[in-house]
Amino acid sequence: MKPWRSDRSGRRAIIAALVLLVGAVGAKAGSEGRAARAFSPEGLAKVSDFIRNEIVTGKIPGAILLLQQHGKPVYFENFGVRDVATEMSMSADTIFRLYSMSKPITSVMAMMLVEEGKLSLDDPVSKYIPAFAGMKVGVEKKAENGKVSMALEPVNRPVTIKDLMRHTSGLSYGWYGGGMVRELYADANLFNSDLSNADFAAKIARLPLVEQPGTVWDYGFSTDVLGRVVEVVSGKTLLQFEKERLLDPLGMTETAFFVADPAKFPRIAEPMPEDRNINPTTPVRDIRRPVKWESGGGGMVGTIGDYARFAQMLLNGGTYEGRRYLKPETIALMASDHIGPGTKIARDQNYYPGETSGFGLGFAVRTSVPSGTSWPLGEYRWDGVGGTFFFIDPEDDLFGIFMVQTPTQRGRIQLSLKTLIYQAMGR
Repeated sequence: MKPWRSDRSGRRAIIAALVLLVGAVGAKAGSEGRAARAFSPEGLAKVSDFIRNEIVTGKIPGAILLLQQHGKPVYFENFGVRDVATEMSMSADTIFRLYSMSKPITSVMAMMLVEEGKLSLDDPVSKYIPAFAGMKVGVEKKAENGKVSMALEPVNRPVTIKDLMRHTSGLSYGWYGGGMVRELYADANLFNSDLSNADFAAKIARLPLVEQPGTVWDYGFSTDVLGRVVEVVSGKTLLQFEKERLLDPLGMTETAFFVADPAKFPRIAEPMPEDRNINPTTPVRDIRRPVKWESGGGGMVGTIGDYARFAQMLLNGGTYEGRRYLKPETIALMASDHIGPGTKIARDQNYYPGETSGFGLGFAVRTSVPSGTSWPLGEYRWDGVGGTFFFIDPEDDLFGIFMVQTPTQRGRIQLSLKTLIYQAMGR
């Protein structure tokens, strides 16, 4: 049974039967030989109640949640509407702005090239984008008179492909943290520019790095630059390469960088009218408008069914419906912590993965158990600034995807929902 193909009629009965079946029969062994935990119907009912309350209280228009275990949905439900202006019901074919859930897709494309020997994690970015050979680090200097100025210092070592994948490149978004260097990123208005990936990479290469490469996990435009590297190595645009090697073979037919067909416009999910800014200067993107910039870090749109195929491929160790996309050892490498204590890599002030997680090659990776929980180690995940999130739990042979559009409520909802989901499993 595949939820993104199913008819809405009778779905609740089917899901209830699946839940009871999993609860009665048990589960296959997890990644460490233990029995994977099953969901309780009572726990899942609390999950539903939470989402409905978010809609009733006017915080979100609607949402979709899929929990898939052992390759089958144990919970799949649509809530509310796509857009309060149209009042069209949320449905499995609703199109969402994925924002940073684009990053794992771009990272997978890069690792395909690594597997083929066309790219190495230790390669300097300048091998593919020559402008990166001249990168400097911006350092604030305070004179005796108290005046602050910025000096440009040479890098201690080049920015590498691995730096791009684990966000240790020194490239910033410039949204937070203050300082003269970050202000340069904010003033460059990179997020709102509509450049080709080649022009984007050339423009960002003219800015100084915020930190020395390999020293700080700093969330920024690293994966966008990685997308340009993929283009250079593959000889194709990012979307062309993605469609050829991942999207089309997996059946991710709705995933792209904007919605090209006007007939699909009514299927687009929108946030509440008062919740349509990513930050004070950046509104939620109008994905009906064609764009030139194929942002590997935050530009993709898609449906829950499309992303479910991608997540199941990762959970399967790189295969889906008989076709291999990555080797199991490659997935394991991506889902390992690459910024742990041994690396001496510091973390920026916001550090989105949270204190119980490290970061791999495109994902946050759980490295310790949150206080008061028994959440599984090795769970890997990421989310988008528009509110969407996903997680993959190899120990329980489970993935979850939550689709919603709410820039302001995303963090609170994600924490509460993840807590309820794991409580429904007895964790």
